[in-house]
Amino acid sequence: MATKEENIVEEKKSISFVEQLVEQDLAEGKNSGRIQTRFPPEPNGYLHIGHAKAICMDFGVAEKYNGVCNLRFDDTNPSKENTEYVENILHDIEWLGFKWGNIYYASDYFQKLWDFAIWMIKKGMAYVDEQTSEQIAAQKGTPTTPGVASPYRDRPVEENLRLFEKMNTAEVAEGSMVLRAKLDMANPNMHFRDPIMYRIIHTPHHRTGTQWHCYPMYDFAHGQSDYFEGVTHSICTLEFVPHRPLYDKFIDFLKEMDGTADNLHDNRPRQIEFNRLNLTYTVMSKRKLHTLVDEHLVNGWDDPRMPTLCGMRRRGYSPESIRNFIDSIGYTKFDALNDVALLEAAVRDDLNKKACRVSAVLNPVKLIITNYPDGMEEEMEAVNNPENAEDGTHSIVFTKNLWIERDDFMEDAPKKFFRMTPGKEVRLKNAYIVKCTGCAKDAEGKVTEIYAEYDPQSKSGLEGANRKVKGTLHWVSTDHCKQAEVREYDRLFFVENPSADERDFHELLNPDSLHVRNNCYIEDYAATKQAGQYLQFQRIGYFMADPDSTPEHPVFNKTVGLKDAWAKQNKK
Repeated sequence: MATKEENIVEEKKSISFVEQLVEQDLAEGKNSGRIQTRFPPEPNGYLHIGHAKAICMDFGVAEKYNGVCNLRFDDTNPSKENTEYVENILHDIEWLGFKWGNIYYASDYFQKLWDFAIWMIKKGMAYVDEQTSEQIAAQKGTPTTPGVASPYRDRPVEENLRLFEKMNTAEVAEGSMVLRAKLDMANPNMHFRDPIMYRIIHTPHHRTGTQWHCYPMYDFAHGQSDYFEGVTHSICTLEFVPHRPLYDKFIDFLKEMDGTADNLHDNRPRQIEFNRLNLTYTVMSKRKLHTLVDEHLVNGWDDPRMPTLCGMRRRGYSPESIRNFIDSIGYTKFDALNDVALLEAAVRDDLNKKACRVSAVLNPVKLIITNYPDGMEEEMEAVNNPENAEDGTHSIVFTKNLWIERDDFMEDAPKKFFRMTPGKEVRLKNAYIVKCTGCAKDAEGKVTEIYAEYDPQSKSGLEGANRKVKGTLHWVSTDHCKQAEVREYDRLFFVENPSADERDFHELLNPDSLHVRNNCYIEDYAATKQAGQYLQFQRIGYFMADPDSTPEHPVFNKTVGLKDAWAKQNKK
């Protein structure tokens, strides 16, 4: 047995490098021992599983170290943002199982940010530039060659103040002026080469309406918003590593304005970066996800093929499975491409513990038990979840005429075919052992009916009824079932890493990513299940009722198969 000291060492090894840095700050007494994080999404789209990784870290650190995690909407670009996205972000975070301390918006600080920009102009640290975006980009230089100063860099303070005020009016055209910080055009970090602080946008804001026409850029608003809120740890992804010096620089200026510059290393946010979550056969780019939705290449943001949290929820993924997957891949300082099969394995593992087992036949053929009495009906006991006895049982009705899977029958079967074939016995799950006696075919040779005889002494649960047969088949009664639509999903893209492929991503879409079956049958009990209830169609996979489902027309989404059929298929 491990000693207490060994357990402590093992726990230290298992925590992420982010948590190690947080513990270091706590040990040094920074920020008076206070932990405050934030999750800062821009409300310009729906959250995807990549955001879930950030959510788990931001909220998880606060929870683990008795801190608070706030939610802040980075709403500084009204041309792309709206309340629909805000509402869905709130829903997705709650669905994942997290609760924020407070809700803030970057727009809460528009006046403070404006006043800070005015202070920088008065200090000679910001100026209005009237170059085009192309001119500004060209004169910034390259990582190995210094930039060239803007012809407007040395404008008088009074003129900059007048023009900046003018930028916040409806009379100035978008793109005609920007406010830039006067930093260092020769700095090897390109973000220091007089970064843009403000630009003109005339689209009404979803919260402030037409009050503002001039909006702060991300790099100017983000760190200051963290500072205003008292964030201690600003945890973000690796692409923000080169932004960190500018993040700190603006906060230095802000503390100078506040008169707290003598205490630069305490009571200020510490930015920590971790790797993004990338999945095979998936894109995470919001621009591409928008394109998929806007061009109707998928059926909305919650299409079950999408990597969005609402799409995964609709498909039948559980929030616990997503969190378990994220915990399993961990947080590092280098980007990697994670196999989507690992996510699906986490889904299987979690749903195996909670899904209710039901019977469904997706590719039906009729089975007639010829020696079963006409009109006789028996209620067979079916276990809801063998992993949890507390889930109880339900009844499934057995009758003379049944539906079974067409693939479970073969007229001329090989030796190791342990399903239904003439002359061989199989067990019908929860019911009887039957022996196939033959079949009927149509003019094209397709099997239309299968015939079998049952052994009345072999009913499941009866003493002595458990004689061994090698095959067990699921079934539904033709008289006690509902016809259903079943939607089966494949990878949305047919290449492993579509984000790295140089072809137009439209060319990479899998044309067979959705297969709809309209002639499926489910037992009556399954037809009562609704969206949000996890199901296992026995011997097939995990499923969930779709929001489109009605009592008259049940619709189910296939969440994931019982096994990783994709990996097996691609080894052939």
